[in-house]
Amino acid sequence: MFLGGTDLKLDAKGRLAIPSKHRETLASGDGRIVITAHLHGCLLVYPMAAWEPICEQVLRAPGLDLDAARLKRLFIGYAQEDTLDNAGRVLIGPELRKYANLEKDVRLVGQGSHFELWSYERWQSQEQDFATLTPDKLPPGFENLAF
Repeated sequence: MFLGGTDLKLDAKGRLAIPSKHRETLASGDGRIVITAHLHGCLLVYPMAAWEPICEQVLRAPGLDLDAARLKRLFIGYAQEDTLDNAGRVLIGPELRKYANLEKDVRLVGQGSHFELWSYERWQSQEQDFATLTPDKLPPGFENLAF
């Protein structure tokens, strides 16, 4: 399970060094990972085993439905399959870096089954948005969440 967040830097070639504590779990199975675009302007980083059911669900959506087609273009069209190199790095392709506005400083945020990868600037904006969450405006299903 991927928890917590880490500030990282992309190297000059656009490679991201995955923190050592997450490398084995992220590359579990055959070592393949998938990186794709997210609606919120970040990237999603999945172990292949976690990505496959999501990919299958997206591909089952009706192609003539405009919103479904847009989601397919986003999630599948931007998807990049890769493996970690011997140093635990993965190359973030130029089109993905452009989409998520990734330059040097980034934030890797655990989301349980996968990570979100944010530009540092966009992550700071997300942190400011956390303050707008109030008990009376929680999304459906979170009303009885106990901490």
